[in-house]
Amino acid sequence: MKIAIIGAGAMGGAIAEGLIKGEMVNNEDITISDPAIETRKHFADMGITATPSNQLAAQGADIVCVVVKPWLVEQVLTGLRDVLDYDHQSLVIVAAGVKYDSITAWMSQDGKMIPTFLVIPNIAIAQLQSMTFIVPTASAQPQQTEQVKALFDSMGHTLLTDEQHLAAGTTLASCGIAYAMRYIRAASEGGVELGFKANDAKQIVMQTLRGAVELLESSGMHPEQAIDLVTTPGGVTIKGLNEMEHAGFTSAVIRGLKAGAK
Repeated sequence: MKIAIIGAGAMGGAIAEGLIKGEMVNNEDITISDPAIETRKHFADMGITATPSNQLAAQGADIVCVVVKPWLVEQVLTGLRDVLDYDHQSLVIVAAGVKYDSITAWMSQDGKMIPTFLVIPNIAIAQLQSMTFIVPTASAQPQQTEQVKALFDSMGHTLLTDEQHLAAGTTLASCGIAYAMRYIRAASEGGVELGFKANDAKQIVMQTLRGAVELLESSGMHPEQAIDLVTTPGGVTIKGLNEMEHAGFTSAVIRGLKAGAK
């Protein structure tokens, strides 16, 4: 399978790094295009093909991933339209807020549309730990959907969804990784106030979060069940939780997620 990534910025670069670290695609079958010489050199040094030409990158790829800022998607797609093979290639669009109707208007040729997927990963894809949302559009066939899902499954977890839920998925997982980082920062600062060195506090918080995730995954428990295991009557855990709730912890998280989905 040959993959082209058009745009190797923060997200496109993370996808490229995930593909390089993964086992599904050989390095010689990965091509990135990017206008920045430094970016191209970085990825060329990692053993993949790098070019300044979007058209050259897309030619011959099985899956063409367009990973650019939303306001650049139209320009990039119209520049690719005449070189894409609508019968043998699939198009993956990684750009929040870009609608399939708009993509169809830009890319449809004589009523024919290239198989297209709207995809939102998060930057942990570079570490093969992304939570990725995939929307197979009307132009995609089941076999193509399986291929795209398998590709992103090799770099974390995926969820097939519809376009209506893509904004919610973006704020929950793509923006959500930033929210998680903010919790790590806050808890680490609290650890310093409690007397730990800054780096030790960060390591404690990160390992605690790893443990929480592993516990939920292995047990299948609801988070509240797991909380009950460590909240003894009159204990310090329930006191800490209640103080956080008095400060609006749960409400703040939900309001932040909803704001991000608007």
